[in-house]
Amino acid sequence: MNDSKNVFLRGIFSSVKFILLFSIFHFLCMVQAVNAQEWQEIKSDHFIVYFIKNEKFAKDVSRKSETYYRKIASELGYQRHSGFWTWDNRVKIYIHLDQASFLKATKQPQWSQGMANYTKKEISSYAWSEGFLDALLPHEMTHLIFRDYVGFKGEVPLWLDEGVAQWMEPKKREAVKYAIKRLDNEGKLFTLNEMMKLDVRQSSDSEKVTYFYIQAVSLVSFMVTKYTATRFTNFCRQLRDGKSIADSLKFAYPISIRSVEELQEKWLKHIREE
Repeated sequence: MNDSKNVFLRGIFSSVKFILLFSIFHFLCMVQAVNAQEWQEIKSDHFIVYFIKNEKFAKDVSRKSETYYRKIASELGYQRHSGFWTWDNRVKIYIHLDQASFLKATKQPQWSQGMANYTKKEISSYAWSEGFLDALLPHEMTHLIFRDYVGFKGEVPLWLDEGVAQWMEPKKREAVKYAIKRLDNEGKLFTLNEMMKLDVRQSSDSEKVTYFYIQAVSLVSFMVTKYTATRFTNFCRQLRDGKSIADSLKFAYPISIRSVEELQEKWLKHIREE
């Protein structure tokens, strides 16, 4: 009787054990399947777009990315070397479901809508249509191209990095003219020496961040439009080669702008007369 009972119990335990093992295995397979299905991808010559939903939006991102790639590289005077951003070196663009998902994954401040990771050559944002294709996408792409161009060893202040990125946003160029005049009239401009030291990337003061970004793109706009894109490219080349801001200004603008102080003076005069 006891032997029969033991056999019966062992049979139940074996069945339960099998069911548990099967359940765990099935669960792991389901998790892997879900994870595999979460990020889908679209590949182009220079980009891999990862998305979870909305394939049409992802295709638009892929198409626009190639267009901006050619335009930005051309305007910055960046001469591509063989294999730049191709095959295994393609830039990865991650489109999260919403801002909450993006912020959780990237640990960015609440005001952030996108980010570029220079070392990994990645762009992260979320699936919002208004402004993504004509603002955030060219902005973050410019960060990557600009840093590929000037590198990380030289003296490249944040205002220059952010100013160049905004300058490549099609709608930003005209809008900044009115915004910078308002800040000037209200006495809210930073001195250029303050701009050289400011790092607003993790700031929770959205107003301060906004003022910084407006002033950054206005400065780049002034340097490009007043003294030609060629001189600005030469200025960036000097930074790439390890020269300081002051020495790069002297080289690229030998008669017009020979110091940071003179840059501020000429820039202020320009926006007040424009």
